[in-house]
Amino acid sequence: MCTKAVHLELVSSLSAAAFLSALRRFVSRRGYPSDIYSDNGTNFVGASAYLKDLFKLLHNSNVQDYSSSKNIQWHFIPPYAPNFGGVWEASVKLTKHHLLKTLKASVLNFEELATILCQIEACINYVLFIRYHQTIRISRC
Repeated sequence: MCTKAVHLELVSSLSAAAFLSALRRFVSRRGYPSDIYSDNGTNFVGASAYLKDLFKLLHNSNVQDYSSSKNIQWHFIPPYAPNFGGVWEASVKLTKHHLLKTLKASVLNFEELATILCQIEACINYVLFIRYHQTIRISRC
């Protein structure tokens, strides 16, 4: 069986240590994934410095050691092929939509933003859950 869900995690920095902590929190809540798919970053020209740091982070030896020890397979989409990330790009769009509607011009601290992201995650996953069950009912008729 194949399932999909959105997991939103707020981190304090783009360091390898912060990323590994976020990955460990994910694993603690959801279990070990067999595969993780990620954008390789080269398809966004305007944010090249940020994306170079992200690319270095994902290829950091600590991140690779952790994923290897847990049998997690990393997959990167091809450069200049954002359509390969269609499923998660739709989730990013939904998240941005909910953030803009909820926050407008609000200034939040770390905990408040983490709470809002958790609530948005619940909303998105509820919609995915309802659509999945409606599909099952329709296919059984």
